Amino acid sequence: MRIVKNNKLVKRLLLIFLALVLVACVIVPIPYYVEEPGETINLKELITVNDKKDEHKGSFSLTSVGIRRATVFTALKAKIEPFHEIISVNDLTGGASDDEYMQIQKFNMETSQNFAIEQALKLANKPYKMEYKGVYVLGVEKNSNFAGKISVGDTVTKADGKTFTSSEDFMKYVKSQKVGQEMKVTYIHDGKTKEATEKLIKLPTDKKPGIGITLTDHTEIDSQEKVKIDAGDIGGPSAGLMFTLEIYEQLVDQDLRHGEKIAGTGTINSDGEVGRIGGIDKKVASAAADNNKVFFAPDDKITKEMKEAQPGIKSNYQEAKAAAKKLKTDMKIVPVKTVKDALDYLEKMK
Repeated sequence: MRIVKNNKLVKRLLLIFLALVLVACVIVPIPYYVEEPGETINLKELITVNDKKDEHKGSFSLTSVGIRRATVFTALKAKIEPFHEIISVNDLTGGASDDEYMQIQKFNMETSQNFAIEQALKLANKPYKMEYKGVYVLGVEKNSNFAGKISVGDTVTKADGKTFTSSEDFMKYVKSQKVGQEMKVTYIHDGKTKEATEKLIKLPTDKKPGIGITLTDHTEIDSQEKVKIDAGDIGGPSAGLMFTLEIYEQLVDQDLRHGEKIAGTGTINSDGEVGRIGGIDKKVASAAADNNKVFFAPDDKITKEMKEAQPGIKSNYQEAKAAAKKLKTDMKIVPVKTVKDALDYLEKMK
């Protein structure tokens, strides 16, 4: 009788243990994230120009990648679901802390908005003034000689006493120097101007000299046109192209979309060039599910250095085409190198 009771107790304890393990697999987070198709957001809901909303039919929409902390259950599920990917914390944040990562996303969004407003105003022949304040520091490489001096959130204002009008000009100057050469960098930390002089390192991406920081433009724009973008918790730079198109449509008050639903992605810079972004396959899936007719994809150039660093790398346009084929969607994938390419395509849609 005692043996029977003991067996029943063991079985109960085993069932309880298995139940706890199952619950843990469902609710306890692990040090990974799951990337998946996110929201496709109609920019009419986020952008106003001179306190007015876009009243034209159709829509310009940004696309996003959904990111959530993984559990054992969601990680296993992501292995079999299309357009889902498991990434480590380090792959997501680049080694930044949670606060630094959120700050980076905020900086990228702010820069994206300013460049989008600038390009839309320029295309609409509206007067404006863009003030370049320097470059935001988004990350500092561990092997950078400036590590421990320059920090995430600082603004670099000068290199060797020289000022610049964009981060592109800043990087061109740095890359024109020599690896091992000393460079004096002026930067603002907690509101105070500081200087640091260290040797340039060889960057692993293109083998060019660099100071070993990830950066984005710190700008402010002034115009009589009142452009408001309420992006909420959305971060990152990838909505730049679509922001530009929506703002421009409202500035000129023309139906550029011809009543169609248009989605897309891509960064925008001070020259109106559309840049590469991550997770484009998931953004295509999101846009297709939202029944968009057209998807604008960056037609970025893959350099020799990029191919050496990442064998098999494809352009965003190629990745988007492959995703659309896998989805068997009728949504048209349109390659764009500049915002002008997107506008030219829209003009031909008449």
